[in-house]
Amino acid sequence: MAVFRSNNHISVQIIDDQAGHTLAAASDMDVEIRSECQGKPKTEVAKLVGTLAANRSKTAGVNQVVFDRGGYAYHGRVQALADAAREGGLTF
Repeated sequence: MAVFRSNNHISVQIIDDQAGHTLAAASDMDVEIRSECQGKPKTEVAKLVGTLAANRSKTAGVNQVVFDRGGYAYHGRVQALADAAREGGLTF
């Protein structure tokens, strides 16, 4: 589970390292949650992305992941995304 965040957006990919393929992905720019994200604080948006990522990964048959924060501090948006993914059923 690799996280990328910019000043305005946050995204996450569930990657199969052995095959080198992305199994699932979620972003605040996805059509499913884009309208929900407007006007919310960035940490709330990260929670929505984490929940969406957990749902998509479970659909892809992935229940356990390794969390790669991509060098970002485990604080704020990155932590909110991780917590929401855990609440969604992913095991780190």
